[in-house]
Formats: sequence, structure tokens, C-alpha cells
Amino acid sequence: MLKPYKENIETIKNEIYLMGEEIVHANKISLSALKENDLSMLKDVNLSIKSLSVRANEIDNLIVKTLALYSPEARDLREMVSYLKVTNELLRAGTNSKSFVKTFKKSFNEELDRHTILEYAIPLLKASNNALETAVNLVKEENDKEVELGYKKVTVEESKTDDLYAMVEKNIFKLASENIELSKDYFEVLSSLRRLEKVADRAASISNLLVFAEVGGIIEQA
Repeated sequence: MLKPYKENIETIKNEIYLMGEEIVHANKISLSALKENDLSMLKDVNLSIKSLSVRANEIDNLIVKTLALYSPEARDLREMVSYLKVTNELLRAGTNSKSFVKTFKKSFNEELDRHTILEYAIPLLKASNNALETAVNLVKEENDKEVELGYKKVTVEESKTDDLYAMVEKNIFKLASENIELSKDYFEVLSSLRRLEKVADRAASISNLLVFAEVGGIIEQA
């Protein structure tokens, strides 16, 4: 493998990893805010979608440039195509994470049954971010078996988010029906929590793409 090509690959992987880590870090701050029941902590979530978009475009441009200059072979081509898709999935995960913070902070007021909501919202956010963090770490993993193991871990966490969202949805529907005057706020909270489930979906897509990059197979979109 040509040295410049290998250097470009390492740069691409590192930039994708850093992009993912930025989103994971933001979600960890959100998780701390929910655990402490202190929404003022959400002001520390400094996640700029514009900045993420610029970074994704820069990574994609480097990928396209590398493809044009070095004409990689089949496996390398598969890897590069996967990375092109991964940047888009990360951008979508970042957008959903940002949307969660914005909507939750706005709608989670003192009049709502906070305890009932947080009972499932906290583990939902934790599972969602575990899925994303595991997927992001796979970017730097080169062992095929470890990549496949990581993919399985992501799918387990993603499945948890489905179950947890279903439970919190049921509870919020009940609370909204019992407090019609607060139904708008309850449904906005539910909408924000839906974004966390979507982050886990994006993590599943990322891990699947990285399995495809390393061992081939079929790309499945969450």
C-alpha cells in the first residue's frame, strides 16, 4: 500500500473518530443533567451542527480525493465507501442529539411528573450513547472479530432503546391522558426522547458499515 494513501486513510479514520467523540461527549453531559435532574447543565452541551457539517464535508472531500488519486483495490474501495456513509450517519446522530437537548430543555417543566419520565429517560439516553460510543470506537478497530463483536454490542444497546422508548411512551401517554392541560408538554418530551432512539439507530448503521468495511457482506440501514 502506498505510504500517502495509508496516511490519508489514518487521517480519515481519526477525523471520523473525533467527530463521533464530540457527539458522544455531548450526550454524556446530557446524561449527567438527567441523572442530577438539573437541566441547567444542558447549557454545557456545545454541539454545533454547522461545525459537524463542515467537518463531515472535509472528511468526505478527503475521501473523494483519495479515491481519485490512488484508485484503491476492492477491499480498500469498500472501506472508503463505508466511511463516506459513516460521516452522514454521524451528522444525523449529532442532529438528533442536539434536537433532544433543545426540545427536552424546553418542555421538561416542573408541572410534569419528572420521576416517571426520568425512570426510563435516563437508561434510554445511557443505552443510546453506549451504542454510539461503541460504534465510534470501531472506527479505529482493525481486528475483524473485534469489529463483529462490537457490532453485536451495538445491536444489543439499540434493542434496549427500542424497549425503553416503548415503556416511556406508554407511561407518557397515560400521564397526558390524565393531565390534558399538560398534554402538549408531555408529547414534546416524548418527541425529544424519540431522538435518542434515532441516535441508537444511527449507531447501528455505523457499526454495520464498519463491519462491511472490514469483512464485507451486506449494508443494512437502520
